[in-house]
Amino acid sequence: MIEFLKESTFTVNEVIGKAWTLTKRNYFSIATLCFLMFLTSNASGLMAFFLKDVSKGLNIFMAALFVMLYFTLNLSLLKYIFHLLDDEEHDVSIVSTLPTRQQIIRFLIAMCYFMFCIVGVYSVVALVGFPFIYTGIKMSVVTNIAISVGTVAIFITWIRISFFPFFIIDKNQPPFGSIKFSLAITKGNFTKILLLLLVLGGFYILYLLVSYMQWPIVSFLINILSSFIIVPLSNVALTIAYRKMMSEYKGDEHPDIIHNIV
Repeated sequence: MIEFLKESTFTVNEVIGKAWTLTKRNYFSIATLCFLMFLTSNASGLMAFFLKDVSKGLNIFMAALFVMLYFTLNLSLLKYIFHLLDDEEHDVSIVSTLPTRQQIIRFLIAMCYFMFCIVGVYSVVALVGFPFIYTGIKMSVVTNIAISVGTVAIFITWIRISFFPFFIIDKNQPPFGSIKFSLAITKGNFTKILLLLLVLGGFYILYLLVSYMQWPIVSFLINILSSFIIVPLSNVALTIAYRKMMSEYKGDEHPDIIHNIV
């Protein structure tokens, strides 16, 4: 029987505090994985630039290869953070944190479910808004409202189901099961998760503001600080938030979508 379903609640301050302590203690190992993800992401862009006139097939193949590598590193980072949370006293190599083939396949399938949910939510909003066209309201007004409501709905859905990789790595859940569990543990915790994301994304918002004000040196320093401090901290904080919600969640061992939407 699965024992990890209890009522979800966590404190943002507690999560940030614990994440900071864990990140500071294991900074170089966590930052190394984050840096590898950064290199993979940028290398894929450079490769696409150099191969754009060579072969479209090769371009697609290399893009898929880099995406797979990026996802593998991302899952490895999650696996490594889980190791630190469970057994920080014993060292573990980065190679040993590589996800299994089954976990990678489940993650890719779950990503397809994730995208389907996002598109599905926006489609539902569009269908609901469609009858208003016949009420005499201007088409541009209906379109703008539908886009705005759809964007908010997508954002909420993204937050609610974005914890699915944690279940695949931590609990070896199947793709659709990981989506359902993510929906279940975030029920009642949306505001706290949003606050946590705002705290973690504060530097990025500050970076956009400074860039808009055209202060290149300041924006560069903020970007460096964000890349080498906030990104590792964010990954640890979200993992801790997941563990916190999961350990205090009471619910069905096989949660359904309908009862966990609201």
